Amino acid sequence: MRITRTVAGRSRRVAVLVTTGLTVSALLLTGCSSDSDTSDNTGSDANGKITLTVADFGQFGYKEAGLFAKYHELHPNITVKESATADEKVYYPKFLQQLNTGSGLADVQGIEVGRVKELVETKSDAFADLSGVVPADQWVGWKALQATADDGKVIGAGTDIGPMSLCYRRDLFEQAGLSADRADVAKKVAGGWADYLKLGEEYKKKAPKGTFYMDSASAMYNGVVSSSEEQYYAKDGKAIYKDSAGVKAGWDLAAEAAKKQLSQGLPQFSNQWQAALRKGTIATVACPAWMAAQISTYAGDSFKGKWDIAHAPGSTAANWGGSFLSVPAKGKHVKEAGELIKWLTAPEQQAAVFKAAGLFPSNKGAYELPDVKNAKLEYFNNAPIGEIYADEAAVIPAAVLGPKDGVIKDTISTQINNMEQRGTSPDDAWDAATKAIDKVIG
Repeated sequence: MRITRTVAGRSRRVAVLVTTGLTVSALLLTGCSSDSDTSDNTGSDANGKITLTVADFGQFGYKEAGLFAKYHELHPNITVKESATADEKVYYPKFLQQLNTGSGLADVQGIEVGRVKELVETKSDAFADLSGVVPADQWVGWKALQATADDGKVIGAGTDIGPMSLCYRRDLFEQAGLSADRADVAKKVAGGWADYLKLGEEYKKKAPKGTFYMDSASAMYNGVVSSSEEQYYAKDGKAIYKDSAGVKAGWDLAAEAAKKQLSQGLPQFSNQWQAALRKGTIATVACPAWMAAQISTYAGDSFKGKWDIAHAPGSTAANWGGSFLSVPAKGKHVKEAGELIKWLTAPEQQAAVFKAAGLFPSNKGAYELPDVKNAKLEYFNNAPIGEIYADEAAVIPAAVLGPKDGVIKDTISTQINNMEQRGTSPDDAWDAATKAIDKVIG
């Protein structure tokens, strides 16, 4: 059970193969699956057989789980062809252009969580309404809201989510005189991210030489903001990041971490960050569900069993990442595409994707299935990730999303990195961040 507290996407991810037993192996993100096909053959043939095209980015896990092949077995007249773009930043502009022209669209299109609000507000008419296809009450509540327009139209069905946890090195904690038990670690940070910093100060007193408590203060900042109801935008669509309680709390904590030198100051996913994991110099990482694969991949076999996973700080959890499947209104097979999405996002299929590719389900029904409920990660000392991530998913707030959330977050993160790496003062870093953001959002 989740500990009771007293104090209240990077686009796509490297995935991890999860089993309900004792084994796990990392899977590296690939640009296109072997199921991919750029053919334009989307119409019916003389025998009534059709090809449904799915366009997405990075790794959605369907190839790894064998779901397209299984769907063909269940529906012999339908063949599903996937076209995956490695980089979502390349995928999205092309998708927008296709929506604007109504040409070149696949029957099913993936949407990253950082883009969904912009599409809900500006392109809702370009999508088929999925409200009658995929019942909203199947998903964690905040996930369904993200793809729902003011008039109730649903433009996307939820795939995965990224509930936050805390990954930490058991051996480094023990060398620093701290308990490495995951329940003890969770209790230490139960009051929130300020408690997380206090634990960092304890770690620093006896830290093994050459190690750092956290990888990046900007990663912690993201965890703080993403676990807050008030983030970058108000319900009326106004940008409020300058006055947001969540942003202020995250910024102040990041500035404190930089001042006290609790962080190695390495932007996540950079070459230097990967090298630090290989060398074993990082003691803790703010850890959405998909991050475990990054750590196990780059830290390697030398640190197998030395990492563990505990509940995230505080009584509310953060979500980092996740996507949706949509049906363009001008697609050639709208009805059949909706039926495919309904099947792909059902509990059994989301559980299969989690087992095969480590992407945690947004469909609550999957949490009681064995492949999710009993899932453990051997690399992380057999951490019960199915239980931990489900607990975290249940307490993620229904925060307001905005069209430029990603730009704001990335710009602020850059200035936090400057505080850590260049010694930029918090005031100067904040001024630089706000000026850069205002130029983009007006």
